[in-house]
Amino acid sequence: MEWVWIILGIVLIITGIAGSILPLLPGPPIAYVGLLIQQFRSPDPFSSEFLWIWAAVIIVSLVLDYMIPIWGTKKYGGTKYGVWGCTLGFLLAFWMGPIGVIAGPFIGAFIGESIAGQSTNQSLKAAWGSFVGFLFGSLLKLILCFLMLYYLIKTI
Repeated sequence: MEWVWIILGIVLIITGIAGSILPLLPGPPIAYVGLLIQQFRSPDPFSSEFLWIWAAVIIVSLVLDYMIPIWGTKKYGGTKYGVWGCTLGFLLAFWMGPIGVIAGPFIGAFIGESIAGQSTNQSLKAAWGSFVGFLFGSLLKLILCFLMLYYLIKTI
């Protein structure tokens, strides 16, 4: 029965890795469930402290996943209009699926900067910042999921 938990955990973590690349699929939380399932094995491979720390890391990563594109917009010279556009673009385009999650903040930041009276080049620069933020957030999620895979494999 132990191998069932190991295989299920690996499948969940691999799904989490895919979710780190594909928007709308919450990669790190799915991978974390893969770690939690390992507790059905005997003896428990992870301590409670280890799992609580990872739970906190996952929560922080979820918050950062939405904040990093906004910070990227600011970092690339976006104004508060671009930041609001990035946020609204994400919320309004969320229902469009993966393309909307990527394109929404970019388009929202561009429109927000244009409304603020920025030049097209400056608006594109701020929008590019939201995309760079999205890529950085995806990289962060990938690193977390691969770390969880490492810890699971280490317990085998």
